[in-house]
Amino acid sequence: MPTPAAPVPAPQADSDTAGPSGARTRSQHQRRKRIVQAAAALASRGGVEAMQMRTVAERAGVALGTLYRYFPSKMDLVVAVVGEELDLLETSIERRPPSATSAAGRAVDVLMRATRGLMREPELADALIRSLIMAEVDTPFGDRMAGLLLRVSGIREATDEEHALAGSLSSVWVHELLEMLRGRRTYEQIQHRIEIAAGRLFADL
Repeated sequence: MPTPAAPVPAPQADSDTAGPSGARTRSQHQRRKRIVQAAAALASRGGVEAMQMRTVAERAGVALGTLYRYFPSKMDLVVAVVGEELDLLETSIERRPPSATSAAGRAVDVLMRATRGLMREPELADALIRSLIMAEVDTPFGDRMAGLLLRVSGIREATDEEHALAGSLSSVWVHELLEMLRGRRTYEQIQHRIEIAAGRLFADL
């Protein structure tokens, strides 16, 4: 008689197909968060070069194939880490809104708060900023920063010109942050330059 077929193994713990829908959704969210945190931890110690997909998967405790289902490329993973940093910034702004009386002052507060947050992990900041500049995938970074600047400025329905102004200020900040990472700017110099740019760009708000 033929040998009975071996039983099909149960899905692995990192499978997205097991369990009720609600539990599966929570599990997927937690798994994605572990992956992003693992990538950020690696980047904070060795830059983007340290974010090897296999190493990220091992650190996050997921199969390599699972990692690629969530993030098809390293750049997709970099974008996710940037998104996590922006989430933290927005949460900080919600908890402690800028207290400046002018739109320019509130915009400066947001950008300098973001600078302090990023510079706690300079390797990570350098990796993220450089990768975004060279990104070959669409990134929400510029639009999200511009939207945040407009919100703290009190603008609910921004015109195209106001979007352009906020985007320009965000770009100035990215450039200044890069200069700081290269050792060409101090925190005080960045703040001074951002204050000048914000004052000019948001003079009429």
